[in-house]
Amino acid sequence: MRLLSFLFLALGIAPFVLAADDYPLVPAQECRPRAGLPNFLAKATTPGAAVKIGYLGGSITAQNGWRPKTLAHFQKTWPQAKFSEINAAIGGTGSDLGVFRLKQDVLDHQPDLLFVEFAVNDGGAAPEQIHRCMEGIVRQTWKALPDCDICFVYTITEALVPAMLDGKFQRSASAMEKIADHYGIPTIHMGMEVAKLAKEGKLVWKAKLPKTDEEKKQFEGKFVFAPDSVHPHVETGHELYLAAIVRSLEPIQAASKAKGPHGSATPFIATNYEQAKLVPITAATLSSGFQPAPADFAKRWSNRMSALHKAAKPGDVLTFKFKGTRASIYDIIGPDGGQVNVTVDDQPAKLVPRIDAYCTYHRLATLALGSELSDTVHTVKIEISPEVPDKAKILAKNGNKIDDPKRFEGTAFYPGAILLVGEIVK
Repeated sequence: MRLLSFLFLALGIAPFVLAADDYPLVPAQECRPRAGLPNFLAKATTPGAAVKIGYLGGSITAQNGWRPKTLAHFQKTWPQAKFSEINAAIGGTGSDLGVFRLKQDVLDHQPDLLFVEFAVNDGGAAPEQIHRCMEGIVRQTWKALPDCDICFVYTITEALVPAMLDGKFQRSASAMEKIADHYGIPTIHMGMEVAKLAKEGKLVWKAKLPKTDEEKKQFEGKFVFAPDSVHPHVETGHELYLAAIVRSLEPIQAASKAKGPHGSATPFIATNYEQAKLVPITAATLSSGFQPAPADFAKRWSNRMSALHKAAKPGDVLTFKFKGTRASIYDIIGPDGGQVNVTVDDQPAKLVPRIDAYCTYHRLATLALGSELSDTVHTVKIEISPEVPDKAKILAKNGNKIDDPKRFEGTAFYPGAILLVGEIVK
């Protein structure tokens, strides 16, 4: 299972540990229109209207695939309006990060329609955790933008398809359906045709697209889905995803009758993350070693972190207090990363590396501090450790090596924000 988790991270989807299949799975259905998308459709048919589509998801949404393809389809279908996108997709992340970055990455840009795609990256998350995060996304959206319509879309991978072959949604999508049912949100499973082809033995999950006549003959009568069994080829798999959305527009239009602001229903789960937020790291108390990250480095992450800082000296410390139930640090990990000692309240300190087996480059990450805590005041201290992690050993777990020793020098820590369910306490 640990190897599977590493594999998923390498493919740009969130790592997970498989859980017991004891959650009731929902019968597979390509589209459940529910209350439809009345506000979006009304605006799309208004001459001269500027319509913004938000796409919140992982690496499958980040691809040049179903996201731009659907945007182009909307523009062609309703040429009287002007469509634009809010691309809020980050590879290797699920709803447990999406719910914290929602305001900054999506809502501040005021979308008219929000697609949420996390069924793959939430593949190993506990259903209750999925409920908390997905309901948090819904309630935050409608609190800030009551006229914004929402649609959950589900994708599929070879590892997650067994339930679909048996006529059921995968567990993550089944959990999301509970939230969609509660709030009348339409859902589209873009992988129904993929599963159908797989069940008929007509799908090749993992292969390069055939180009020569000889290669095409080799795959004759079969559909080549993806290069890695996860991220669809733009020319093939993503076309199936687009077709699913196009087919679903008709029943969604038929169900879209009650135009107007969305109300605040009673929460599905009391511990949902409606109060989740992203707080700039400058809200914490930073020792003098913490400085704004170098401009050329910070620019790479400026659309996600507006206050990215760097510290690299053992003993540099970051502290803050918060009243709430969950906290993490939104940071960058990479070749020059070190280790930090994390202390929450009076619990023993934990040594956490800021480099992993895939850190031949820098990328977004989260440093978990505590979850499902008592809703009281908590104290957090994070200090850079003088102990340098064995980077060669860490990299070897994924077959990587230190190419340039200079790149891997240092004990850097790059915090950009605090992910919080609660409030900072001064």
